[in-house]
Amino acid sequence: MRGAGRQEAADPAPRATAGRATLKTIAELTGLHVSTVSRVLNGTTSGARAASAATAERVRQVAREVGYVPDIQAAGLRRQSTRLLGVMMARLTDQVLASIYEGVERAATRHGFHTMVSNSWDDPATRQAHVEMLLSRRVDAMIFGDAHVDGAFVADFAAYGVPFVLVNRRAADHPSVTCDDLLGGRLAAEHLYTLGHRRVGVVAGLPYAANGIDRTAAFTRYFAERGHPVPGHRVVHASFDAAGGALAAERLLADDPHPSAIFAVSDFAAIGVLGVLRERGLRAGRDVAVVGFNDVPIAAQLTIPLSSVRSPMEQVGAQGVDLLVRMMRGGEPERVTLPPELQVRESSARPYTGG
Repeated sequence: MRGAGRQEAADPAPRATAGRATLKTIAELTGLHVSTVSRVLNGTTSGARAASAATAERVRQVAREVGYVPDIQAAGLRRQSTRLLGVMMARLTDQVLASIYEGVERAATRHGFHTMVSNSWDDPATRQAHVEMLLSRRVDAMIFGDAHVDGAFVADFAAYGVPFVLVNRRAADHPSVTCDDLLGGRLAAEHLYTLGHRRVGVVAGLPYAANGIDRTAAFTRYFAERGHPVPGHRVVHASFDAAGGALAAERLLADDPHPSAIFAVSDFAAIGVLGVLRERGLRAGRDVAVVGFNDVPIAAQLTIPLSSVRSPMEQVGAQGVDLLVRMMRGGEPERVTLPPELQVRESSARPYTGG
């Protein structure tokens, strides 16, 4: 039972290593057997049984500290491909994420893969449990549509040695395919500014989601560069759904005078804004201009059709898989952004004459 004896040994502190760090390097630094380190970093169920949660975390920490980079091609030769792609989305009840997933599934089929999808609900514990479940099914690679901008979970996942690509939200310099959210935010700002709006508000989305962060940053930067900075109290973080948009709108409209235009970083949040305007007897496009983001199909069908920045949702998912397959074949990781387009409708199309 020499292996068991080694696992009980105290973990020495990491020390500097010369050359590329290997599994053997990590084994020496942690006092564990190479096979145990390999199973932990590859996320197998046998690895979970062989190491306690604390030991597994120690292995991943040391791997990060020594800069361990898994050899994806060698790992592929060691294990039989299952032709399965794991997909983690925040919530597939979100039409935007559902559309992105459709692109993922179609592209996966085209490349000869099947998909296994799970919802994280943007909850770290749920995400970790579902990722471990997907890894136990021996998926060949992962698509993440729920990354947080700090990139902490993504950095931890990289230690598993399983190829992955982010879609919808970026994080640090990890491989990703997203809409060009900075350009999209600027398009919305330019449109409203050109109409004459100077007193604007933003429904900014969740504070840990890079897409909302980038759309908001580009929008507010545009106004600031023209001498009309958006006050902090007119940038309200809220969920991407109609309920979040309604709550944010209540806060924005409580200001006196209230904004003459509101940019919501998602269409469903914008729909929540439209509902509050209607309840207050205000008309979108006449009293308050409203612009959303993504251009989901219902946007053009509303009683007052919604202006929106159209994002290529299905293309984001499909090109995410294309990038992932290229990486699995030895290609370089990339950060890809796809261009959005502004769709002007009645909610912001009317001439603006106020202050």
